[in-house]
Amino acid sequence: MAQRARMWRNAKNAAAFMAAAGLTALSLGAAPGAAAAGEPRIDLRVLVVDNGDTPVQAITAQLKSTGIPYTVVDLNSASRPTITAAFLADTVNGTPRARFQGVVLPNEAPFGAGSAEQTALETYEKTYGIPQVDAYTWAHPEVGLEYANYSGSLDGQQASVTTAGRSGWFGYLDGGFTFEDNSPTIGESYGYLAAPRAGYTSYVDAPLPGGGGTGSLVGEYAHDGRRELVVTFAYNEYQQQFRLLARGIVEWLTQGVHLGQARNYFAVHVDDVFAPDARWDAARNCTPGDIDCVGGGDDDGTPIRMTAADAAYAAQWQQEHGFTMDMVYNAGAGEEWKTENGGTDAMADRLLADKAKYRWINHTYTHPFLGCVQDTSTVPWSCAKNADGSTQYMSRADISAQIRDNNDWAAAKGLPIDRTELVTGEHSGLRTLPQQPDDNPNLARALSDNGVKWIASDNSREPAQRAVGNALTVPRYPMNVYYNTGTKAEMADEYNWIYTAKANGGSGVCEGNASSTCLSQPLDTATGYDDYIVPQEARTDLGHAISNDPRPHYAHQSNLAEDRLLYPVMDKVLADYKALFADNTPLENLRQSAIGTELQRRAAWQAAVAANKVTAYRIGNTVTITAPNGTQIPVTVPEGTKKQQLLVTTAFGTPYAGRRSDWTVVSGLQSAVTLKLP
Repeated sequence: MAQRARMWRNAKNAAAFMAAAGLTALSLGAAPGAAAAGEPRIDLRVLVVDNGDTPVQAITAQLKSTGIPYTVVDLNSASRPTITAAFLADTVNGTPRARFQGVVLPNEAPFGAGSAEQTALETYEKTYGIPQVDAYTWAHPEVGLEYANYSGSLDGQQASVTTAGRSGWFGYLDGGFTFEDNSPTIGESYGYLAAPRAGYTSYVDAPLPGGGGTGSLVGEYAHDGRRELVVTFAYNEYQQQFRLLARGIVEWLTQGVHLGQARNYFAVHVDDVFAPDARWDAARNCTPGDIDCVGGGDDDGTPIRMTAADAAYAAQWQQEHGFTMDMVYNAGAGEEWKTENGGTDAMADRLLADKAKYRWINHTYTHPFLGCVQDTSTVPWSCAKNADGSTQYMSRADISAQIRDNNDWAAAKGLPIDRTELVTGEHSGLRTLPQQPDDNPNLARALSDNGVKWIASDNSREPAQRAVGNALTVPRYPMNVYYNTGTKAEMADEYNWIYTAKANGGSGVCEGNASSTCLSQPLDTATGYDDYIVPQEARTDLGHAISNDPRPHYAHQSNLAEDRLLYPVMDKVLADYKALFADNTPLENLRQSAIGTELQRRAAWQAAVAANKVTAYRIGNTVTITAPNGTQIPVTVPEGTKKQQLLVTTAFGTPYAGRRSDWTVVSGLQSAVTLKLP
């Protein structure tokens, strides 16, 4: 009787809500995908109720990165809208419309249990079957959990995806992961572990300290005609534990049907191929040849350059790891080296014999600085001036020759290059602060002369894609594996110089720098690279890879020589990724032009959404998307989804992480993209 009374009250509340909103009656709890007459329209947009805490902001960042439209209600704003039935739902052309497909809340009841806003939201969720994510809450019966069996630090805690999680929304993970513990002196994670009650399904568990079973960290609580995804640990958008779970949280929130798509990416560019690189001088703490490296006479040290054995190893490593590197080459520098060293070059011969095994990118013929003419009479250098005080720049003809000659050499050697791609030496030609605040004005025209559409930039200086004439930049992440080091000892020594305080014998560059911290003590040069630098860099690179960020990383040919410093980093990134992710979620390794295209599409998509040019909704098992003709639209849907063509339906998208996703467009003969869900 009590259950019947509760069901009747739920029905009565829902009916009252719909009458207030001017809606027709619907079956309670009907999921958006149910096939029945009078199905509501569910708009493909998420409501985010933000209290300013990092868990909500982390989920919001994931929505934005994925490309999912969302509306934010800021609880800290006096002018925020009130959550009412009219705010949440209305009627379009006689069809009841739910304006949001999912709701993100700071906790289970941010408006206060029993308040008018909380009641309106809960009634809306029950009426339309709308999921709710509780971004972070404590373990207690109101969220389907017993009171916490444990609350406290989760640093270094091993967690596991449950059977229910692996068979559902978190099936892209291999099963287990560890909470970050990057500092022994700083608490990084806090959470609650508790046993589920009736109606709660755990997706992520962790063992209780001291034994005694496990407690839930993430799970679904189904109750009173509603569904909540309950998260009982605190996090921010950069922590690995969130990055691993972010996809599953969003897929659960949208029930696997949404605008936008997310994938994991990892590409590595190897610059200066065929050219030698200068070597760090541990005695002078500088690199001979640099204008600020004084002393030492004419001895610039032995340059670092790959050998034939190094080139053979690169091909072997690629084959063993199923991973292709981008060889960013300077043919003219290689020809100069060859002339100066007896007229033969076994390393170049080996790379050219294996040319089809790599991707190749033009790095200019001899690697000159393509920006302003550098005046090195002072430290730091400055841009040379003309008589009238204007800046002297490398000419259009000289820049164009550097690009063209490298392309021509590649054509003669049969290198499989894409002429639309370019990496300039030191990303020169682009603005270089503080000396050169603007691009070389001759650069854009030289790029156009040679058909360049994608020019690399340094992500640490320019993280956003931008136009350079008719070309677009492709920001690249610099790897903390230095171009001027060939051995582990050299790498650790230079690292010590940069990241050690002056009082401890370092440069002090790390002091007073908000983006850097100093080492507590210098690294052991015999062990520091393997024990400290490799894990640090691999964690950073993996963080980029699992953040839906296609930007490539770059190192140098010197890092494939001598101690082959780059391989331990790549080995760890690939091994850690494989241990974390299921086979249905591979790393995407794109070439530069494809990365540039992806970034370009994302920017255009965000602009179209911001300008309200896109309408997308689901009625039953049909998704309809309208946008200006030619708009590239990212969409994620379940396996088995079909796209309606003029006369037939075809399978939509490509498989990834248990879903299908792709970019699609409204064609000239159709007014909308129509998808049929399974």
